[in-house]
Amino acid sequence: MKHLSIFGNGPVSRFLRVQVILLLLVLSAIRSSAQLAGQVKQPMIKDPDVIGRWDITISKSGNNLPSWLEVQKSGTHTLIGRFTYAFGSARPISEVKLNDGKYSFSIPPQWEDGNRNMDFEFEVSGDNIKGTMIYTDGVTYNWTGVRAPKLARGKAPVWGAPIKLFNGKNTKGWHTDGKNQWIAEGGLLRSPRSGSNLITDKTFTDFKLHVEFRYPQGSNSGVYLRGRYECQIIDTKSGAPEPINNQFSSIYGFLPPNKMMAKDPGEWQSYDITLVGRLVTVVANGRTVICNAEIPGITGGAINSAEGEPGPILFQGDHGPIDFRNITIREGK
Repeated sequence: MKHLSIFGNGPVSRFLRVQVILLLLVLSAIRSSAQLAGQVKQPMIKDPDVIGRWDITISKSGNNLPSWLEVQKSGTHTLIGRFTYAFGSARPISEVKLNDGKYSFSIPPQWEDGNRNMDFEFEVSGDNIKGTMIYTDGVTYNWTGVRAPKLARGKAPVWGAPIKLFNGKNTKGWHTDGKNQWIAEGGLLRSPRSGSNLITDKTFTDFKLHVEFRYPQGSNSGVYLRGRYECQIIDTKSGAPEPINNQFSSIYGFLPPNKMMAKDPGEWQSYDITLVGRLVTVVANGRTVICNAEIPGITGGAINSAEGEPGPILFQGDHGPIDFRNITIREGK
């Protein structure tokens, strides 16, 4: 019996070559069709109205709790995000799901009491958003929000003369959000124990702030810019060794310092902070650790979520003893 081959030059070989080529073309067409079919089964996201950042207010037990939501695409078929509740840091959202015109996501508890997840469902209409939250206690609360402003500036500010925010004698020009434990003593502004936050009566937009502070071992405080963005003060020397985004000189939960400049507890330290729109620069103990970086949204503990409005300087007083001195501000015009 003769051995048939497609590599010969006879009519049979030529016929076999043609058949093989046709077979390869058919298989290629089938494979392309299967790929297209697979793509059809995974449509691209066609509802980008939710994408962006949202300033939220949650109505909970008679209180208005400022919160924040960010939604973005991950590839072409999935929405992910970040969420900041009334306290704590921004936490990741693994998936924002869309079903029958409503979005939803679920996040585990952070500092909240209870073990169940916090479940959110909401709708978007233009630049407005509204929905519900099932809290860790199982109770449902309503919330509303608006698209967060970009806060972009068309030109660089002109800085005014330095203004003293603390006169060294008393707390004139400041107020607390509860029972006052703050005192003026020996030229220092002191919170000798955990208590209320201290807030300037005056509000600010863009500014350069200088503040010096001292804390005992294990203590924790913060400087809130416009009352919404916390620059963390914490005894990092006695705690976490890494410059992560919830340690000394970070913008809490968002921006880590590029170098850990914390001194030992009991030593005087300083921040020089420039805030223009969303862009922040932090100089900690003489070193620039955050340079002209964008703050995405409010941090936990913010006074409200109205990012487009001026806000006060707030010193956190509910996490431990803290002393301040030499507090000056230069406003941008």
